[in-house]
Amino acid sequence: MKRIGILGGTFNPIHIGHLLIAEEARSKLKLDKVIFVPANLPPHKTSKSLISSKDRYKMVQLATRSNPNFEVSNYEIKKTGKSYSVDTVNYFHKKFPKKTKLYFIIGGDSYQTLDKWRQIDDILKKVTFVTVNRPGYKGVKHKIKSYQIEMPEVNAASSDLRRRIVLGKSIKYLLPESVIRYIKKRKLYS
Repeated sequence: MKRIGILGGTFNPIHIGHLLIAEEARSKLKLDKVIFVPANLPPHKTSKSLISSKDRYKMVQLATRSNPNFEVSNYEIKKTGKSYSVDTVNYFHKKFPKKTKLYFIIGGDSYQTLDKWRQIDDILKKVTFVTVNRPGYKGVKHKIKSYQIEMPEVNAASSDLRRRIVLGKSIKYLLPESVIRYIKKRKLYS
């Protein structure tokens, strides 16, 4: 039986924390691969500081290309409009053979609001949730079951990284070098 992890997100920009979450989940759950799914328009975020989905997709490709266990999907970007998890789960549920077990990887902050997600009951029939602790959300209890993965806390948030870029502060070691080069070349976030 194949075991596939799905890690969705805005990835605005993708950073070392995202990569560590994916690798930790892959390793601990013995996943065959983790698929990163950049959102087109996240329903819970404003587009004020959101760069183009094309640029975010490219940065995720650059950040993950050295890991053969990582893959990037442009499903939500090609679909256009708002990106709802139920649509993404349905897409991957149809894409893979019936014997594939799908794991949906989320942070502790998202886990707290899981019962408010669109069509959560449908999602729960098709995936197993994996919750990774994030600063301030360690050990959250919820009526919806999930695998909880403890990992070293990395205090890297995309919003803080965007602010550092605007202020001209160093982002070295917080993002992959290839992503830093891409941001500088395209003059993103400045």
